[in-house]
Amino acid sequence: MGLNDFPVTASVAVSDITRGREFYEGKLGLSGGEDQPDGGHTYDCAGGSRIHIYPSDTAGSGRATVAWWEVGDIEATVDELTAKGVAFEQYGEPFNTDATGIARLGDLAAAWFKDPDGNILAIGTQ
Repeated sequence: MGLNDFPVTASVAVSDITRGREFYEGKLGLSGGEDQPDGGHTYDCAGGSRIHIYPSDTAGSGRATVAWWEVGDIEATVDELTAKGVAFEQYGEPFNTDATGIARLGDLAAAWFKDPDGNILAIGTQ
């Protein structure tokens, strides 16, 4: 038995669940989902994937990407999120993002942004 036989959910710690929901729903366009016993909220995404936000004192303490959405058109998605107030990160080597925050790594294109707690999230295409 390997874990690849089971569904997985990204879990993201937030310091304030109300503010977290405002960002994930208002800026990222997540909707629906359900409240959870831990005080968090879980959103259903495409392909049976899910993202769960939950209150924690450790919110934003990670320095790596905690969730990734594969999108069809990265330029259009960056434009849409930027219009909603999402700020994309600017990186140098080895990612070298362009002025909009998109890095091109062979066939992969990716862009990173942070939620209000500083959790690093990403969108990309392959």
